[in-house]
Amino acid sequence: MTSSQALVEIRDVNFSYDSRPILKGINMTLPKGKVIAVMGGSGCGKTTLFRIIGGALKPTKGHVKIDGQVIHDLSQQGLYEMRRKMGVLFQFGALFTDMSVFDNVAFQMREHTDLPEEIIHDLVMMKLNAVGLRATHGLMPAELSGGMARRVALARTVALDPMLILYDEPFAGLDPISLSVVGNLIRKLNDALGATSVIVTHDVQESMKIVDYNYFIDSGVIVAEGTPDEIRASQMPYVRQFVNGEIDGPVPFHYPGGNYKNDLGVSA
Repeated sequence: MTSSQALVEIRDVNFSYDSRPILKGINMTLPKGKVIAVMGGSGCGKTTLFRIIGGALKPTKGHVKIDGQVIHDLSQQGLYEMRRKMGVLFQFGALFTDMSVFDNVAFQMREHTDLPEEIIHDLVMMKLNAVGLRATHGLMPAELSGGMARRVALARTVALDPMLILYDEPFAGLDPISLSVVGNLIRKLNDALGATSVIVTHDVQESMKIVDYNYFIDSGVIVAEGTPDEIRASQMPYVRQFVNGEIDGPVPFHYPGGNYKNDLGVSA
């Protein structure tokens, strides 16, 4: 793939908290118009990578380019302008609890544009209609179900038609119906906008239905990558364990320790 086909280029990204390494030489190319999943167990580094892509953290080494610009080299104003082109769906939605559904979706339009209120009204209603929740515009977040709140958050995420959308565990805590609805919306909205979507997730089965490409991270490095079909056919022990939800394997059931009999005080 050429650079012109990529919206996001991640090159040799390393990150450490003090002396504790989290990411170790991450390389990814995220093409325009595609949905990409970043998977891995808890603590593997995928959320840290999510924050680096969004500009909340700077890599210890390496760089992240978005639309040709190194994001951690941007000025505060430059980062603000870049984030206008990005949408983020936080885990569990993170709606503003003291704002109505309408005002939640309108927030970015009012923050980043000078559009008159009548145009903002029409755009908000269009976004809510796209996620099937136009009639909820006058409700407060506390009046929504978990699945509805996630869909409103998705409408807010795409309010400004972003070129890059970041999803942090978008399927967490959803019932099977809501999970399928949100998954389909992620795919359809990405295709409608021609955007690039990055999904950080544990949910292998649901994400594999909608993504174009997968990256697996373990202990801060990419251990596998490929299309959903390639991942399903993979013979790599870690990938097979993760995809099939096996209890034991390269990720052991037991935390490493000494001899069990010694811990019980039993002589050999």
